[in-house]
Amino acid sequence: MTATWTEPDTAASEISHEKALKIERETHKLEKRLCREVGRAIVDYNMIEEGDRVMVCMSGGKDSYGMLDILMKLQSRAPVKFTLVAVNLDQKQPGFPDHILPAYLKELGIEFHIETQDTYSIVKKNIPEGKTMCSLCSRLRRGILYRVARELKCNKLALGHHRDDMLQTFFLNMFFGGKLKGMPPKLVSDNGEFIVIRPLAYVAEKDLIRWAAHRQYPIIPCTLCGSQEHLQRKQVGEMLREWDKKYPGRLVTMFSALQNVVPTHLMDATLHDFKNIQTTGVPDADGDTAFDEEEFPEPARAAGTLPGIQVVTL
Repeated sequence: MTATWTEPDTAASEISHEKALKIERETHKLEKRLCREVGRAIVDYNMIEEGDRVMVCMSGGKDSYGMLDILMKLQSRAPVKFTLVAVNLDQKQPGFPDHILPAYLKELGIEFHIETQDTYSIVKKNIPEGKTMCSLCSRLRRGILYRVARELKCNKLALGHHRDDMLQTFFLNMFFGGKLKGMPPKLVSDNGEFIVIRPLAYVAEKDLIRWAAHRQYPIIPCTLCGSQEHLQRKQVGEMLREWDKKYPGRLVTMFSALQNVVPTHLMDATLHDFKNIQTTGVPDADGDTAFDEEEFPEPARAAGTLPGIQVVTL
């Protein structure tokens, strides 16, 4: 039997090479964008300063992996010196692969600490079946992390909440809590001892998903709360993703609104002294526009714009 040789398919090879180059360019752009947005948030809110020791809270999800990754990249080029220590709280969830994070962090060469506390049993014991576990779980976790931060001599705690988390929180509070309240990029801890920062404040979740796929992080799913399919946060998240798909740019606009608050044009008397308003006789460009038509950019689609909102004509 005679073997036959064929010329390689040069056209297919060139297409494959072009595709690889395109993926490489897009990945490089993604990395630059992530570093830029995290760096911008750090500068805008003065999140990290000279001599800080930052505890990076690791859950094993894409967000905390991405946060640690980008912070380590920025650490090498930052104008200030700071240290990072990665911390994971093993809550003893059944089936939790407790070997994954230690192995990953050891290979990364970063200082890390694994804290083991059986909060899972406490939550299961105190929360009825089918009820949301997040509130109690968060309180228990927060107290433990504060203690660990104190023991590790950290003055700042970095959490992996991103832009979409902040928008979800805003809508959750508005829809179900009756308040205009979001998730701040920087705040003082409940016990007044630490500064809590969210370096991913400007980062879109879809960028973190792409980066996690590129970096191939060993993702650990949260089966404690992730198995609760009807969480209000999940519903709001789905709503926002639907809006983003149908109306590109809407999430960016909404997030910008969180940074452009006009207290005089809301109704909170603790933020503006409505009772004692007096005329000044001086024209004010930011004054009453109650009788003017609001001007907004044209929507990407025709009327009937917001899914879930019914327009009634009287």
